[in-house]
Amino acid sequence: MQVSKEITSDLPIPALLPRGDGHQFVVYADSCSGVAGALHETTFASVNAVIQRLQPPPEFLCFPGDEIVGLVADAASLREQWQHWFEHEMAWHDNHAMPLYHTTGNHTTYNPTSEAVYREVLSHLPSNGPAGQENLTYFVRDNDLLLIFVNTLWSGLGGEGTVETEWLGQTLAAHADAPYKFVFGHHPVFPVNGFSGNYQREIEHNNGKSFWDILVQHGVTAYFCSHILAFDVQVHQGVLQILTAGAGTAHRMPEEVEYLHLVQAAVDHEGLRYQVLDRTGDRREWLSWPPVLPPTSQWSALSAGVHPNPLLLETPDTMILVMAFTGTQQDAVIHAPMMQTLFCTWDNAVELGTLWVGIVGVEQRLVAKLSQQVGRSPHTWVGPSISLDKPFAFQMALHTGMGAGGILWRLNENEPWTSLLGASFWGAERIHWGKCWSIGHGQAGASDLPFISHGVSLQWHMQSASLQHC
Repeated sequence: MQVSKEITSDLPIPALLPRGDGHQFVVYADSCSGVAGALHETTFASVNAVIQRLQPPPEFLCFPGDEIVGLVADAASLREQWQHWFEHEMAWHDNHAMPLYHTTGNHTTYNPTSEAVYREVLSHLPSNGPAGQENLTYFVRDNDLLLIFVNTLWSGLGGEGTVETEWLGQTLAAHADAPYKFVFGHHPVFPVNGFSGNYQREIEHNNGKSFWDILVQHGVTAYFCSHILAFDVQVHQGVLQILTAGAGTAHRMPEEVEYLHLVQAAVDHEGLRYQVLDRTGDRREWLSWPPVLPPTSQWSALSAGVHPNPLLLETPDTMILVMAFTGTQQDAVIHAPMMQTLFCTWDNAVELGTLWVGIVGVEQRLVAKLSQQVGRSPHTWVGPSISLDKPFAFQMALHTGMGAGGILWRLNENEPWTSLLGASFWGAERIHWGKCWSIGHGQAGASDLPFISHGVSLQWHMQSASLQHC
């Protein structure tokens, strides 16, 4: 991850711009403010100051929930918080020049009374959503751009952690000609930083699966969400989940690594790029998606066995390593072990290897284990089942610019990428690539967790993950 040097607060910040036709905008959320003199008023102001330094300014702003601290029973108190938020904290903002779009949040729409206040103070939002959710769910169509704002807390559907899907599918189908499609909501679908739980942490899992299947079916570029106080990016079946919840809420999840921030993004015919700016304007993270890779036929090849680490001479700060595994079935094998090694990196035969990839258990799951510190338990990422009853072929990617979401897999180069699931707040950026690479067995030699059910070979490719072209 590249971090720029601190700059003074009055200097302009270059915004990412479309490469040709497209759009550039800002997404930020979870300020939990609205109270004069409270802590979050100051932190929110520091993030807003960064937006005002962007040159050129964003075309529009999106705020996926929790503008105010809310969570009171009195409607009058809620109105006062909203009034302070709009008239004082957002007094710098001109909604005609730079539209600001909102979604509901657990601090703002937690019962029918708060929903009514939300509708009242945000009555300028479109009322084109499903019946009963006017101003709570809506869409905006601007020529080639479709923005859909969903409500993940409607009391009529079950409250927090639920989302309507029928209207969403109909709306996406009606606007299938829009090349750029984004959906915004408060709750994530997939867990972030190990914070997980139906309804309270993310959308209820069955409901979330239906929701995500619709996004995939209709070619949505990204789902922007918030709620977990962090920044996180994952990809599932080719659709990005970008979580941004750093607009001002002072505590973090977890405190030691997350930071206040906003996301400035640009979309064009080549894809989506974003930069994550902290409260001083420093660029802390960035991504260009999708990655542009050479055909698999042009990747380097490694056979089963131990090889010197081919990355020792050149390892960029931010990189993507892609690996294509092929397994040829062995006729003589009767009982394969429950753990078989596809790939591992290591320095010596004593310390645990730094990266292990293999097939594990009766479900034959693809698993990646990363060991960042001697004597500490590895962190685990879990992927799909890989049937060992037949020959197999699939690909993995390790992207050091995507944090925990950067451990990825796909069947082949014609299929979309999906992040493996884990419970960590870090990912491939902490991998030590070792002195040796083993293919088809572990670090201690052919007797260590060998892949005996199939003969294994590897094709691989590494490239820098540039902000301009990934």
